[in-house]
Amino acid sequence: MPTLASIMSELKKKGTEKTRKTYARHGMATDKMFGVSVADLKVIAKTIKGQQALALELYGTGNLDAMYLAGMVADGSQMTKQQLNTWAEGAANLRMIAEYTVPWVTVENPHARELAKQWMKSKKEHVASSGWCTYSGLLATKPDEELDLAEIESLLGTVAKGIMGAHNRVRYTMNGFVIAVGAYVKTLLKQAKATAKQIGSVSVDVGDTACSVPLATAYIEKIEAAGRAGRKRITIRC
Repeated sequence: MPTLASIMSELKKKGTEKTRKTYARHGMATDKMFGVSVADLKVIAKTIKGQQALALELYGTGNLDAMYLAGMVADGSQMTKQQLNTWAEGAANLRMIAEYTVPWVTVENPHARELAKQWMKSKKEHVASSGWCTYSGLLATKPDEELDLAEIESLLGTVAKGIMGAHNRVRYTMNGFVIAVGAYVKTLLKQAKATAKQIGSVSVDVGDTACSVPLATAYIEKIEAAGRAGRKRITIRC
């Protein structure tokens, strides 16, 4: 039976300087990782699938590789609000965790919307980013009849008013929220396009990388032209 110690040992063996440098260019703290590729993490995840307690232990190490692996394994529906809050708080300086791992598990939880709204108001960049990504995940996976359309429209207004003064990664995830509304909530497509036009090109420091910030207007128009507006996803995990 795999243990925390055995998995951490395996992660250490799989880590590479090349991957650490890649993550560093994306602004993540290299002292908190071994540098394991996502492909290798997926292989390890299959060996510990369903081991919820181990997933929680892995996240608790504060090591990026272990935390990302934990998100692949954990069942968010089984987690408490306190555990999810701890995960969100623990993702400082690890945007892969804040913007992917935390939303992955939170979207599966009955308290997802409540937590997303709470986190979006946080003054901590990583927590607020988790909130916007979590809400975007709900838009992507929940039927429109389970969504609060008036609240979503109000949040579009929040983005339009506050995006330019928001923290760096919060600007990125706010922009992503506008795209998510246009992509997944067909009844609010018009409003999403109007907000996208209003915010225009959003400036975000993406580190020493070739990454770019999607132009929301063009992204939404592309989805609409392909006839995919309103098409939901089964999961936001990748």
